[in-house]
Amino acid sequence: MTRARRARQVPLRTHWVVLTILLVCLSGSLLLNGYTHHLFGSEPDGAVVATGPHDAVPAAVSTGGPLIDATTSAPRSLRPKPKTIAITFDDGPDPTWTPKVLDLLRAQKIKATFFVVGTEVAAHPELARRIVAEGHQIGVHTFTHTNLSTAAGWRRSLELRQSQLILAGATGVSTPLLRPPYSSEPDALTDADWSAIKQARAAGYLTVLTTQDSEDWRRPGTTQVIANSMPKTAAGQVLLMHDAGGDRSQTLAALQRLIPVLKARHFQFATVSEAVGLPQPVHQASVLERARGEAAIGAMQLSDGALNVITWLLYAAGALSVLRAITTVIAARRHARERYWSWGDPVTEPVSVIVPAYNESAGIEAAVRSLVASDHPVEVIVVDDGSTDGTADLVESLGLPGVRVIRQANAGKPAALNTGLRAASYELVVMVDGDTVFEPDAVRMLVQPFADPAVGAVSGNAKVGNRGGLLGRWQHIEYVVGFNLDRRLFDLAECMPTVPGAVGGFRRGALDRIGGLSDVTLAEDTDLTMALCRDGWRVVYEERARAWTEAPASLGALWRQRYRWCYGTLQAMWKHRGAWVQRGQAGKLGRRGLTYLLLFQVLLPLLAPVVDVFALYGLVFLNPWRVGLVWAGFMALQFGMGLYAFRLDGEKAGPLWSLPLQQFVYRQLMYLVVIQSVFTALAGSRLRWQRMERYGSLGVPPTASQTASSAASPTEGFP
Repeated sequence: MTRARRARQVPLRTHWVVLTILLVCLSGSLLLNGYTHHLFGSEPDGAVVATGPHDAVPAAVSTGGPLIDATTSAPRSLRPKPKTIAITFDDGPDPTWTPKVLDLLRAQKIKATFFVVGTEVAAHPELARRIVAEGHQIGVHTFTHTNLSTAAGWRRSLELRQSQLILAGATGVSTPLLRPPYSSEPDALTDADWSAIKQARAAGYLTVLTTQDSEDWRRPGTTQVIANSMPKTAAGQVLLMHDAGGDRSQTLAALQRLIPVLKARHFQFATVSEAVGLPQPVHQASVLERARGEAAIGAMQLSDGALNVITWLLYAAGALSVLRAITTVIAARRHARERYWSWGDPVTEPVSVIVPAYNESAGIEAAVRSLVASDHPVEVIVVDDGSTDGTADLVESLGLPGVRVIRQANAGKPAALNTGLRAASYELVVMVDGDTVFEPDAVRMLVQPFADPAVGAVSGNAKVGNRGGLLGRWQHIEYVVGFNLDRRLFDLAECMPTVPGAVGGFRRGALDRIGGLSDVTLAEDTDLTMALCRDGWRVVYEERARAWTEAPASLGALWRQRYRWCYGTLQAMWKHRGAWVQRGQAGKLGRRGLTYLLLFQVLLPLLAPVVDVFALYGLVFLNPWRVGLVWAGFMALQFGMGLYAFRLDGEKAGPLWSLPLQQFVYRQLMYLVVIQSVFTALAGSRLRWQRMERYGSLGVPPTASQTASSAASPTEGFP
């Protein structure tokens, strides 16, 4: 249907730009988080033993001291002065152990050198500032504790650049001192290690190795840590210890006993630069470096926060999905047990069938003929809403008994339906879309619930007729699993929000009481149903009243249809938001129906892009098998719901093979529709009626005798 008087459609493109920017920022945040947390080198330094050729390592380096200046012209190294010990701590700062180490060093009045990991500095910048403020020397230990000898050139550069940036942002200083993770003494250098050291020197770094390893990372016991740390001669030493990476209680206990012993032996304690006789290499960072570093730290903290939020949103989405599955299946099972109960005495009174039509020439003949073939007495009123394709002439040329054609200027679907209501002869009214084909007993089944005087409207069972292609199968699955399972739940909860325009029955007196159909929303069927509920009428679902509708055959047509449906539903929900605080039947609609729609048809689809982005994050940075198992679990849940829903509806389960494919195209289209609709609603824009393209793919249904003879085999769609 279309309507000329509708407000012009305002194209909304800004929100797609905003959404794209948000998704790019979210993806970037997750990439940063994944890199810093899941590509982190978690192996202890001494656990990785360097192997490989060492022919390229200059002799002056392999036999020299622990501080290496790998200049291209003449590489050189420096040794600590005799009787001088430079205690170095790797892998920090750690919120538990670094403060204890600093307290101990302050009590012993000695200075040490801390080689810090960039990600840990970003997580605990206050500890890095304390290291510098208390006069200790600081160096970098890469950004994510990466083995530089095996890393690609681009990653080496990234690791050094980011660690320096983070340090500048946290402490305001810049340092040229680097200790490569998994390094040890100079004579253990391989060609790969030397390549990394040369690249670091080109970036301005001096490499600091060790001469003595306490092996505290092994946690061999305090006594053994002391023995490993004790100098064997008077030569100066660069001692390797750790203030992070696990339980460092043995390190603390060893230091408390080791330092007094070494002082008694007249050893001096110094920073690395002091021990080898270098001027202070650490200097103040520039304002620009500090600003960039602070921004980098902020980005990392933001990424951590974003991941925490996403994790909770994923839990919420998973819980909502499981809750919906359990709720709908339980409700459907109960509904199935009660579906053939008697509403009362059989309803045999004639019915007025209203068919609003605008340019429906492709399918109107099949629709009208199916109605005339009903096994229940009907009058058929076709309201031509200003068609330009000869729809009215075609219906009149059929000369079918009991069929009237009313012509009017184009005014929209609600106006056409109101015209049909005024012309209707009977109390019971059925509203049908111009592309819908009824089964012979559909009208009879649809009106039986009106034996209950509390029933004001009845939803029928709309089926997809053109389900041959992949898109048709997906919509067929959605109709059976989504729409019809939901309607069973709504029926039991007495909160039916929508009687579909394709197949719905109404009590005319109920419609007159609420003033007929309104044209203030695009989902006139949803608006009408909610108005009936708020007026105190009960709306039920009759699954045996089956009608076949023509679904969109292209993604563009599907987008337009669902956009109109979703936006119209949001309009109707907002219009009837007062039902949340009402009592009786209206309160059931508000607190049950509207809450369900808000949770599962608005909020859950809005979370879907986050789920997809996090799934990609999991495949790249987490265990892909675990991610695959979670996805398989949700697929199994949906497949189980699908099998049950198809069995309830008497459908063959064959189309369910396409359910996994539905997750990669159809699902994304549906949540983009919700996003577009929400942005449109928030922007306050209005849409005009959009006519769906008709294909005429549905034919005249079988006769009553044919239907009876084939009752054991459900109809798979009319050719």
